[in-house]
Amino acid sequence: MGRALLGLMLLLSLILCGETRVEAAETERPNVLFIAVDDLNDWISCLGGHPDCKTPNIDRLASRGLLFTNSHCAAPACNPSRAALLTGIRPSSSGVYLNSQPWRPVMQDAVTLPQHFRNHGYQSIGSGKIFHGRYNDYGSWDDYLKQTGDPQPTQAVLKDPHSRAGTIIWGVLDAQDQEMSDYKMANYAIDFLSTPDQKPFFLACGIYRPHMPWQVPRKYYDMYPLDKIQLPNVPEHDLDDIPPAGVRMAKPGGDHAKILKTENWRYAVQAYLASIAFADVQVGRVLDALDASPYANNTIVVLWGDHGWHLGEKKHWRKFSLWEEATRAPLMMVVPGVTQAGTKCDQAVDFMNIYPTLCELCELPRGDHLDGISMVSLLKDPAQTWERPALTTHGRLNHAVRDNRYRLIRYQNGDEELYDHNQDPMEWKNLADDPQYAETKQRLAKWFPAKNAPDAPHDASLGQGKKKKQQQGKGKSKKKSAQP
Repeated sequence: MGRALLGLMLLLSLILCGETRVEAAETERPNVLFIAVDDLNDWISCLGGHPDCKTPNIDRLASRGLLFTNSHCAAPACNPSRAALLTGIRPSSSGVYLNSQPWRPVMQDAVTLPQHFRNHGYQSIGSGKIFHGRYNDYGSWDDYLKQTGDPQPTQAVLKDPHSRAGTIIWGVLDAQDQEMSDYKMANYAIDFLSTPDQKPFFLACGIYRPHMPWQVPRKYYDMYPLDKIQLPNVPEHDLDDIPPAGVRMAKPGGDHAKILKTENWRYAVQAYLASIAFADVQVGRVLDALDASPYANNTIVVLWGDHGWHLGEKKHWRKFSLWEEATRAPLMMVVPGVTQAGTKCDQAVDFMNIYPTLCELCELPRGDHLDGISMVSLLKDPAQTWERPALTTHGRLNHAVRDNRYRLIRYQNGDEELYDHNQDPMEWKNLADDPQYAETKQRLAKWFPAKNAPDAPHDASLGQGKKKKQQQGKGKSKKKSAQP
């Protein structure tokens, strides 16, 4: 009996020690703070896109790790960009090309990035705009705080002819930061970070501004006096060498014509800059909370914008194009023990690589369905040669390939554009018809996707003429705990 008891005690001891080792290993797993900033283009200070833009908090984050200076979205629209990044499946693989196409019915079995972390022992927590708001995915979260409404401008502002041009809308708010939805979304992340003894977490914080309407508290407008606003440099004949398919995408007779007719260009740029400044403050508040938390030294931080935004370049406004202003968006990563402070990577990358990168960093299995590849080698050595260019898709069979020097655009009808960023960073000279670039075009064209999935069904409630309503993410409560 003595030997049997001793053996049993030894077995129990091994089991308990084993459990202790598992728990210790779990506490050592890196956390992830995942910050999305909606409609944020490359105007932020650290990317130098606009000489007046002030983003000290985003710059502070960039200085702590690796800033990708040539990063591009998978699609220049909220829904397909976010669906692609968060499922790891490109628009050309899924058929989700536009905002009006719900992603979950056609990718019914896709495991999202937060869901993947949740399936492997992490808490999955989110707030604000992570998925496109109309098509949220509550099953991806242990807990999630929905975006709420913002204060409304006064009637004087709403009626001011210099507070809108068509459906491009902005305006000063006589409100406090605390009244804004983004402030509350940041508070949710701050409260979570202030709670000790959390198990490993994937914490997503979605900041809605600078998405329209560009209505933020007055103090952010005051940062950019109207008489000092610098407008984008847009040559009068910029579209003369653009093929018909590109001109149709630019729609110079639409938003841009309205902006010019109403003399609102300077006002709109001021409003966009003010909205970026407001978003930057919210990012800073979350970073301060992380710094003060017990998780400061064991948390990977990723900040990304879902796509760029034109403010008159190519006589175009909004996203919805395949030029640099719409596809280039911020991406920065701080990875303890991997990235070096203040480093930059100039290699062309796209956001399809974020999912597999986080899998490798957190030692999670990587699914074979992912269309991107891990960038951990770039995080360790940003100067290495990276042969895989960035690919952006806007609508079926409309693609742009961006490598470290060139951008090649090919539209569904075969029209093409080619730009040499070494000589022409603003993409003012289309080289597609120049025979000396035939080899360059051929090399880049190899990266266009072989598969171009049929269009996913459109949301019937958005007037697309489909019979079945395919909305997701509806909910009346402000806060919702997801069900497994």
